Amino acid sequence: MRLVANIPHEDVRISVFAWNEKFLVKFEKAGMEQTYKIAEMDIPGDGDLEKMIDEELVDTVLEIFHKMGTAWKEARERMDTL
Repeated sequence: MRLVANIPHEDVRISVFAWNEKFLVKFEKAGMEQTYKIAEMDIPGDGDLEKMIDEELVDTVLEIFHKMGTAWKEARERMDTL
């Protein structure tokens, strides 16, 4: 796996990797991660992948992180009551 880019963002770490004819776009925040796999052939040109990673996508990713954090917290709370 080869690191292609780090995309700066103040709220989340964004890394793009190339591996097996795919791009892996990895978002990381607070010990959690989301990875999206995109076939290289589905990206028409250079720079188009970074254009796809716009604020609307990042906002959605952050909402999912919030839900993931809530789910984990609730699971831990259930364990504490056993």
